[in-house]
Amino acid sequence: MSTKTDVSHPKTPAWRLFFPLAALHAAVMVPLSLLAFYHGAPLGLLDSPAAHGRELLFGFALAVIAGYLLGPMPHRRLLGMVVLWLAARGGGLVWPEALPVLLADGLFALLLAWRLVPRFLAAKKWRNRVLSPLLGLLCLLAVASLVGRLVQQDALPSALMHHAVLWLVLLMALMGGRVLAPAINGHLMASRRQTGAGVQPRLEAALIILLVATPLLAPWPATAGLAAPLTAAAGLLVLWRLWRWGPWACRRRPDLLGLLMGYAWLGAGLLLAARTLWLGLPLNGVLHAFTVGALGTLASGIMLRQAILRAKGRPEREPVLPLLALLFTLAAVLRLMAFPAGGAWLSLLWASALVWSVAWLLAAWRLVVWSRRGSNRPRI
Repeated sequence: MSTKTDVSHPKTPAWRLFFPLAALHAAVMVPLSLLAFYHGAPLGLLDSPAAHGRELLFGFALAVIAGYLLGPMPHRRLLGMVVLWLAARGGGLVWPEALPVLLADGLFALLLAWRLVPRFLAAKKWRNRVLSPLLGLLCLLAVASLVGRLVQQDALPSALMHHAVLWLVLLMALMGGRVLAPAINGHLMASRRQTGAGVQPRLEAALIILLVATPLLAPWPATAGLAAPLTAAAGLLVLWRLWRWGPWACRRRPDLLGLLMGYAWLGAGLLLAARTLWLGLPLNGVLHAFTVGALGTLASGIMLRQAILRAKGRPEREPVLPLLALLFTLAAVLRLMAFPAGGAWLSLLWASALVWSVAWLLAAWRLVVWSRRGSNRPRI
């Protein structure tokens, strides 16, 4: 009976489709954004910085979340979600205000929320249940941001983008910790026969409280000053958590060092954001510490690590992983340096975009390679 069910309703791991597509999307969309902003390319989906930010968050990041959390799905249902995602991405470049494009984009986000939100509501620990409203909120923000495209007002998407990036910081802090803590513990047990600091639940609880307060206060001028000390405290806690994991014990594990570098970008970004809020300056440029440094490094490392482990490979032997961390760090530094650099700002923007694209093309290539190795393994 079970054999017939498996044959008639085959399941495919969501990451196998969404991870390579997300990597290719990230590689292509950032250079296209610069072409649209500064060189007049007629690309409706990327016609403003807010629109570019929306595509990175609700196109790329939601695809990564889908690949990581959806798990195995019936092949037709998974293909349906992929088609919706592709229709929103491709159609938006040509006709961003078209109703079918908007419906595809919104329906993908709502279906993702429908699949993921109930799963984490059943968690026993409140720290795990936080993921349920957080994922639901990100998906709802994706739908709400489509209103900005309809009315063609940059103010609404810009405020929403700042809000969404800061919620994404909380998600990266939680999910990054859940990946790093067991990975480092496993390495320490295998190499030294000792346990590491683990998830550090009390510290994680404090981070959740601070990182919930930050997006509620930081995007609005009236409360930005109140957010500054909370954001600084969150940044210091992120770095303290990282220190307690013992990065020096991972010096022979470049794959783990790469993830730790991505987590360090969360801490550095929060400290930069705190300084910016304290000075009363806009957050726009500083947010790239999260979207380029942290998101690029953590997402690529986690995606490729999952593909390698599913193929029964060893992540520490994958030479691209440390290279990706270095490339995303370089891309983030160049992006943060761009606008204060005077006349060289556009050259630095293009340099950052090209480094980012090379990194994601490398990630896409290795994802496809490991996906094929995993699918070719004999099943018993």
